[in-house]
Amino acid sequence: MALEIKGFQFNMFGETTYLVWDDTTREAMIVDAGMCNTEEREELDAFIDGLGLKIKYLVNTHLHIDHVFGVPYIKERYKVGLSASMEDEFLAERIEQQSYMFGLPQKAENVEIDNDLRPGDILTLGNYLIKVIGMPGHSPGGIALYAPEGNFVLTGDSLFQGSVGRTDLPRGDHDELIQSVKNGLLVLPDDTVVFPGHGPSTTIGKEKMSNPFL
Repeated sequence: MALEIKGFQFNMFGETTYLVWDDTTREAMIVDAGMCNTEEREELDAFIDGLGLKIKYLVNTHLHIDHVFGVPYIKERYKVGLSASMEDEFLAERIEQQSYMFGLPQKAENVEIDNDLRPGDILTLGNYLIKVIGMPGHSPGGIALYAPEGNFVLTGDSLFQGSVGRTDLPRGDHDELIQSVKNGLLVLPDDTVVFPGHGPSTTIGKEKMSNPFL
């Protein structure tokens, strides 16, 4: 029995979409659905179907456009609501504007948050707990998802290997982000594996020692 995780690199931003599941009950969570074309949607669906996973949650760590391309598709195909912080609702309502801002060729749909996630909330996959950590700074409603029994944390765009998230987008705040990382992530065990929204994985201990922003 184990809590499993698999990352998929999608869209022109190189965003990582994650699947997290309990390999006994097959209950699963999709985090930051970034698929932007048929090929990417089919890749994710094939993996889900191949393992017989049952999608229980669709969660977003934040609502910048590169993390939400696939949200409308997942909501429709798997009949699951979007769970995210309502502090990012202003971003959810401006996905089309974000696509114009980045000069993207395709139109992206605005999304609706169905379930408000707050710091301290708990999600369950089988017998495993996923804890919601508040991570404002990259966006006002940024969150991280910590799986203590799986010994990993999904940090979205808050913490990367050797870096932190950008804060030059609407309502970003660098000082707030650094405090969020220090208070919410660096207190986790050093061997906790960090799975970020872009780029390679790392550990909390490595980032404590070598991340120049911290």
